[in-house]
Amino acid sequence: MNLIYLHGFRSNPFSAKGQLLRQALAQRSDIQVHLPDLNAPPREVMQHLSALIEQLDQVALVGSSLGGFYATQLVARYAVPAVLINPAMRPWQLFQELFGDAQIPLKVHEHWTLERLHLQQLEQMAVPFVEKADKILVLLQQGDEVLDYRDAQRYYSQAQHSSLIMTETRGNHGMDNFALKIPMLLQFLSDSLK
Repeated sequence: MNLIYLHGFRSNPFSAKGQLLRQALAQRSDIQVHLPDLNAPPREVMQHLSALIEQLDQVALVGSSLGGFYATQLVARYAVPAVLINPAMRPWQLFQELFGDAQIPLKVHEHWTLERLHLQQLEQMAVPFVEKADKILVLLQQGDEVLDYRDAQRYYSQAQHSSLIMTETRGNHGMDNFALKIPMLLQFLSDSLK
């Protein structure tokens, strides 16, 4: 399996969850972990991830927050399995609410500044539903201080396009107990690849 971890906004390939995955799978010769840097405009991110998926076999995704949004679009396009951790549902709206006209353009990374055009790109790439939604496991925590978990519950439980959803009380946006979930998510992804 080629496991691609998609980090969230204002994060990087060295994020805690990405490193936990890499460490947990260090002794597994059957799983290769990929940690791409997503600090780029949305269209570039999707082009990069699409190229990566197309050159690899047995691809599975784990996406956190904005990475979960990207993963959803990639499942819709490539029907690869994915585990989403507190996924962002409408990042264009979230960023507008968080930063507003006063802060956008917003320097996110030395190589990327969030522009209004990027909010439009995110909105344009959002799919209304995922045809192969059964290939998605959604991990939510009600204590998420950034996103309303109910938005993801509604989206991923649409009739005829529903995913497996696990919602925990309490918790936080970073999902501090993520390490405990790694065996379960690997099982889900392995089963979904068969």
